Amino acid sequence: MSEAHATQPKHPYHLVDPSPWPFVGAIAAFVTAIGGVMVMHDKSPWIFVLGIALVLATMFFWWRDVIREANSGKYHTAVVQLGLRYGMILFIASEVMFFAAFFWAYFGAAFYPTAGVWPPADIQTFDPFDLPFLNTLILLMSGCTVTWAHHALIEGNRRDLIRGLWLTVLLGMSFTALQAYEYSHAAFAFTDGIYASTFYMATGFHGFHVIVGTIFLAVCLYRSYQGDFTPKQHFGFEAAAWYWHFVDVVWLFLFVAIYWWGA
Repeated sequence: MSEAHATQPKHPYHLVDPSPWPFVGAIAAFVTAIGGVMVMHDKSPWIFVLGIALVLATMFFWWRDVIREANSGKYHTAVVQLGLRYGMILFIASEVMFFAAFFWAYFGAAFYPTAGVWPPADIQTFDPFDLPFLNTLILLMSGCTVTWAHHALIEGNRRDLIRGLWLTVLLGMSFTALQAYEYSHAAFAFTDGIYASTFYMATGFHGFHVIVGTIFLAVCLYRSYQGDFTPKQHFGFEAAAWYWHFVDVVWLFLFVAIYWWGA
């Protein structure tokens, strides 16, 4: 048997090299949990801040290593990419269950209101066809622009890929800015009863997901400038696009259920 033949991989899977990041990530999660408990007991917040910094550092360096594996051209085979897609699908499924819990709480309170009326009489709700409707149009447009960027990538059109991603990132930032403006003009606070708490939990966590998705797409934009993606190998972009479409769909349910029906 020749030496070249003996060194060829005997399977299409990628067995990763020993990595410190799972261990560091576990330590970071532990420090964050301890710091969070200390903050809840009015202790110094610095342990919590340190934990968050460690978590962010773990995410950065671990994903940096994954990107290097992808760019090597030999580790992310078709089978490996399929496994990554399955992982992203399962992650989005877990996110669906996450938001299902908030909708369950909202509808439970709405169908069986303690005061006999929903929304409560002392709550002044938002006009659904003011800022919420504008934000709906912004997210729907961003879904179109990220799809445009995806098709441009598949066709090898790098110019339109970058244009589509720029528009999507700007639309995501616009959504976040408008939601922050909306919150600043709300007639009720988080502690003003079950309506306020379910409203802010559902829309606030969705807003957090929009921020995460915008960062995700901004990283893809940077990688597009670097030339990391090819028409046949671009799972990082594909995962970001899937996540963004999930954020779009969740917002449609929030708009219909909480802003429109709930008003």
